[in-house]
Amino acid sequence: MRLRTRLSRTAPAVAAAATLILAGSVPAAVAGPAGAVAGTTAAAGDPVTHDENERVPEGAAWTQAYFPSSDGAELHADILRPAHLGPNERTPVILSIGPYFSHAGQTGPEEWDVVGPSARFRDFIDGADLMANEYTFVMVDIRGYGGSTGCLDFVGPGEQADIGAAIEWSASQEWSTGDVGMYGKSYDAVTGLAGNNLGLEPLKAVVAQEPLWNMYNYLWSNEVARPHVTYTPEAYNSIAAMPPMDGEDEHYAANARYEDQHPECLSDNLANGNEPDLGSEYWDARNLADDAAGTDTPLFVTQGFIEPNTKPEDMEVFLDNHKGVERGWLGPWDHVRGNDVVSGGRLAMGREGFFDEVMRFYDEFLKGVEPGVEDPAYAIQDSTGAWRAQDTWPEADSSTRVRLRKGAYVDDGGPQPARSAGPTADQADGWDMENAPSLAPSLAPSLAPESRAAGAVPSSYWTWSAPVESAVRITGTPSITLNAGAVGDVLVRLWDVAPDGTATMFDENVALIERRGRVAFDLKSADWTLAEGHQLGVQIGTISSSSWDWLPEPSGNRISVTGARLSLDLQDPADDVATLGEPAPYLEEYLAGNTTTLTGVGRGSFHLGVSHS
Repeated sequence: MRLRTRLSRTAPAVAAAATLILAGSVPAAVAGPAGAVAGTTAAAGDPVTHDENERVPEGAAWTQAYFPSSDGAELHADILRPAHLGPNERTPVILSIGPYFSHAGQTGPEEWDVVGPSARFRDFIDGADLMANEYTFVMVDIRGYGGSTGCLDFVGPGEQADIGAAIEWSASQEWSTGDVGMYGKSYDAVTGLAGNNLGLEPLKAVVAQEPLWNMYNYLWSNEVARPHVTYTPEAYNSIAAMPPMDGEDEHYAANARYEDQHPECLSDNLANGNEPDLGSEYWDARNLADDAAGTDTPLFVTQGFIEPNTKPEDMEVFLDNHKGVERGWLGPWDHVRGNDVVSGGRLAMGREGFFDEVMRFYDEFLKGVEPGVEDPAYAIQDSTGAWRAQDTWPEADSSTRVRLRKGAYVDDGGPQPARSAGPTADQADGWDMENAPSLAPSLAPSLAPESRAAGAVPSSYWTWSAPVESAVRITGTPSITLNAGAVGDVLVRLWDVAPDGTATMFDENVALIERRGRVAFDLKSADWTLAEGHQLGVQIGTISSSSWDWLPEPSGNRISVTGARLSLDLQDPADDVATLGEPAPYLEEYLAGNTTTLTGVGRGSFHLGVSHS
């Protein structure tokens, strides 16, 4: 009941908010026309080249097509073929499917002057010389978006049927060799993971950058509502209802207006995710990590461990369930592509050669070309900024289950900063998986262990490790179990504490305590190295209103905690095999925003160290 109340309190503010979607997902070089752009469309079926329409990448010929999916939905595809090839010369296909391929714009109108294919992955098409390398690139609007009909489905059974239909359609065309790869970032990386789970023979490789591994985790944290539970459906409704451009052909324009005749698509999308139970039928159909069991499509993934948007939750479950070839770039970055650069020209992930490695991956599994370079299975950057190569992730040298001290806290939201009455303008106007604003917590000195008067029950309590005798890495997915003495909410945070009290929060998660008794949940996956002499601080307490301020008033209950156990996978950095790369620039930003000074740090009650067997 308490969760339902939360939703009802956030909804009015969001319903009153504007639905203009933020810009920012379009590569800077193609974010919009500098002036009038002459061009023709591919509506008549004849291929259109770059010389005829500047929205078409150089070296490509653009056509459009429609094909059926389930439940009567019709899907629209933009096809980019090497212009120097004949219409029936066969190539492998790289497919991307999702909500961001409308001709008008990815998450809102981009003010193009002529109809043309989406620029969403123009960086990949150009940067990987996709046309010269003789691949066909297909962009499919998933149901409810762009030129496709049907009701948007948040990677549910309908969208999964669309993904299967798009794979089979791409493989069956006369210009296709029958071998299909998938490519995407964020939502269209999720559709790649869903494609893997379908087990279709034509799908030979998936590249998924910064995906969600389980759709539940974007809206809920162990039955605690995240702000996305309201803002995300609002944002995707805005994308789905985006009007077609002037000059679109009648077929595309009619499909783009599907929601005008089917308003239930938008109202259902607002309501469907309001289910806090992970085990419900709705979320069970969208649990990509569990559904990956036994799958074997070759998979190349990227994931930011401190990513503020599509966070590393259930990643380890998915990768453990997946039995095929894996490649990965993992590290301390935010919601970026492998090729993205930030100010000053620094690579956002810190490692060169993303497109080169991706194309070696595709060439191997779509063309059967043995790579001339041996890439590491996983290239991983930890919290020190150093890169290492591994055969898999995680690789734990040992595991431990530490006893945490008993304590109590008041579920009062902590010391009260100025609370927001509703979503910020940025949140309300553009919350989707591509443009979600940072949720990095605001850390205040009031989090320090001695911040409350003597004898008062605090908003959280702490357990400390002894200083580590040599550097040790916490890797994989930490998990916690505890016995709670009252209903309410619980927040668990892990801190890297230096000898002078300087402390960085590097992992956290929250859970609803529905009833007194045992509570168990995972934190986010991590790859964080404690330097020699540092301590691990474990904070258990109320959900801080400084970082979860969309929630209504907390329970106010005094919650006693007993029998708390923290499970950790540990790795010895001394065994690292170095590989090339520089620190991700976002690491500096994260450290600045998530570091404070703690006073009263206690002596350790448990030891951390790698025990080599």
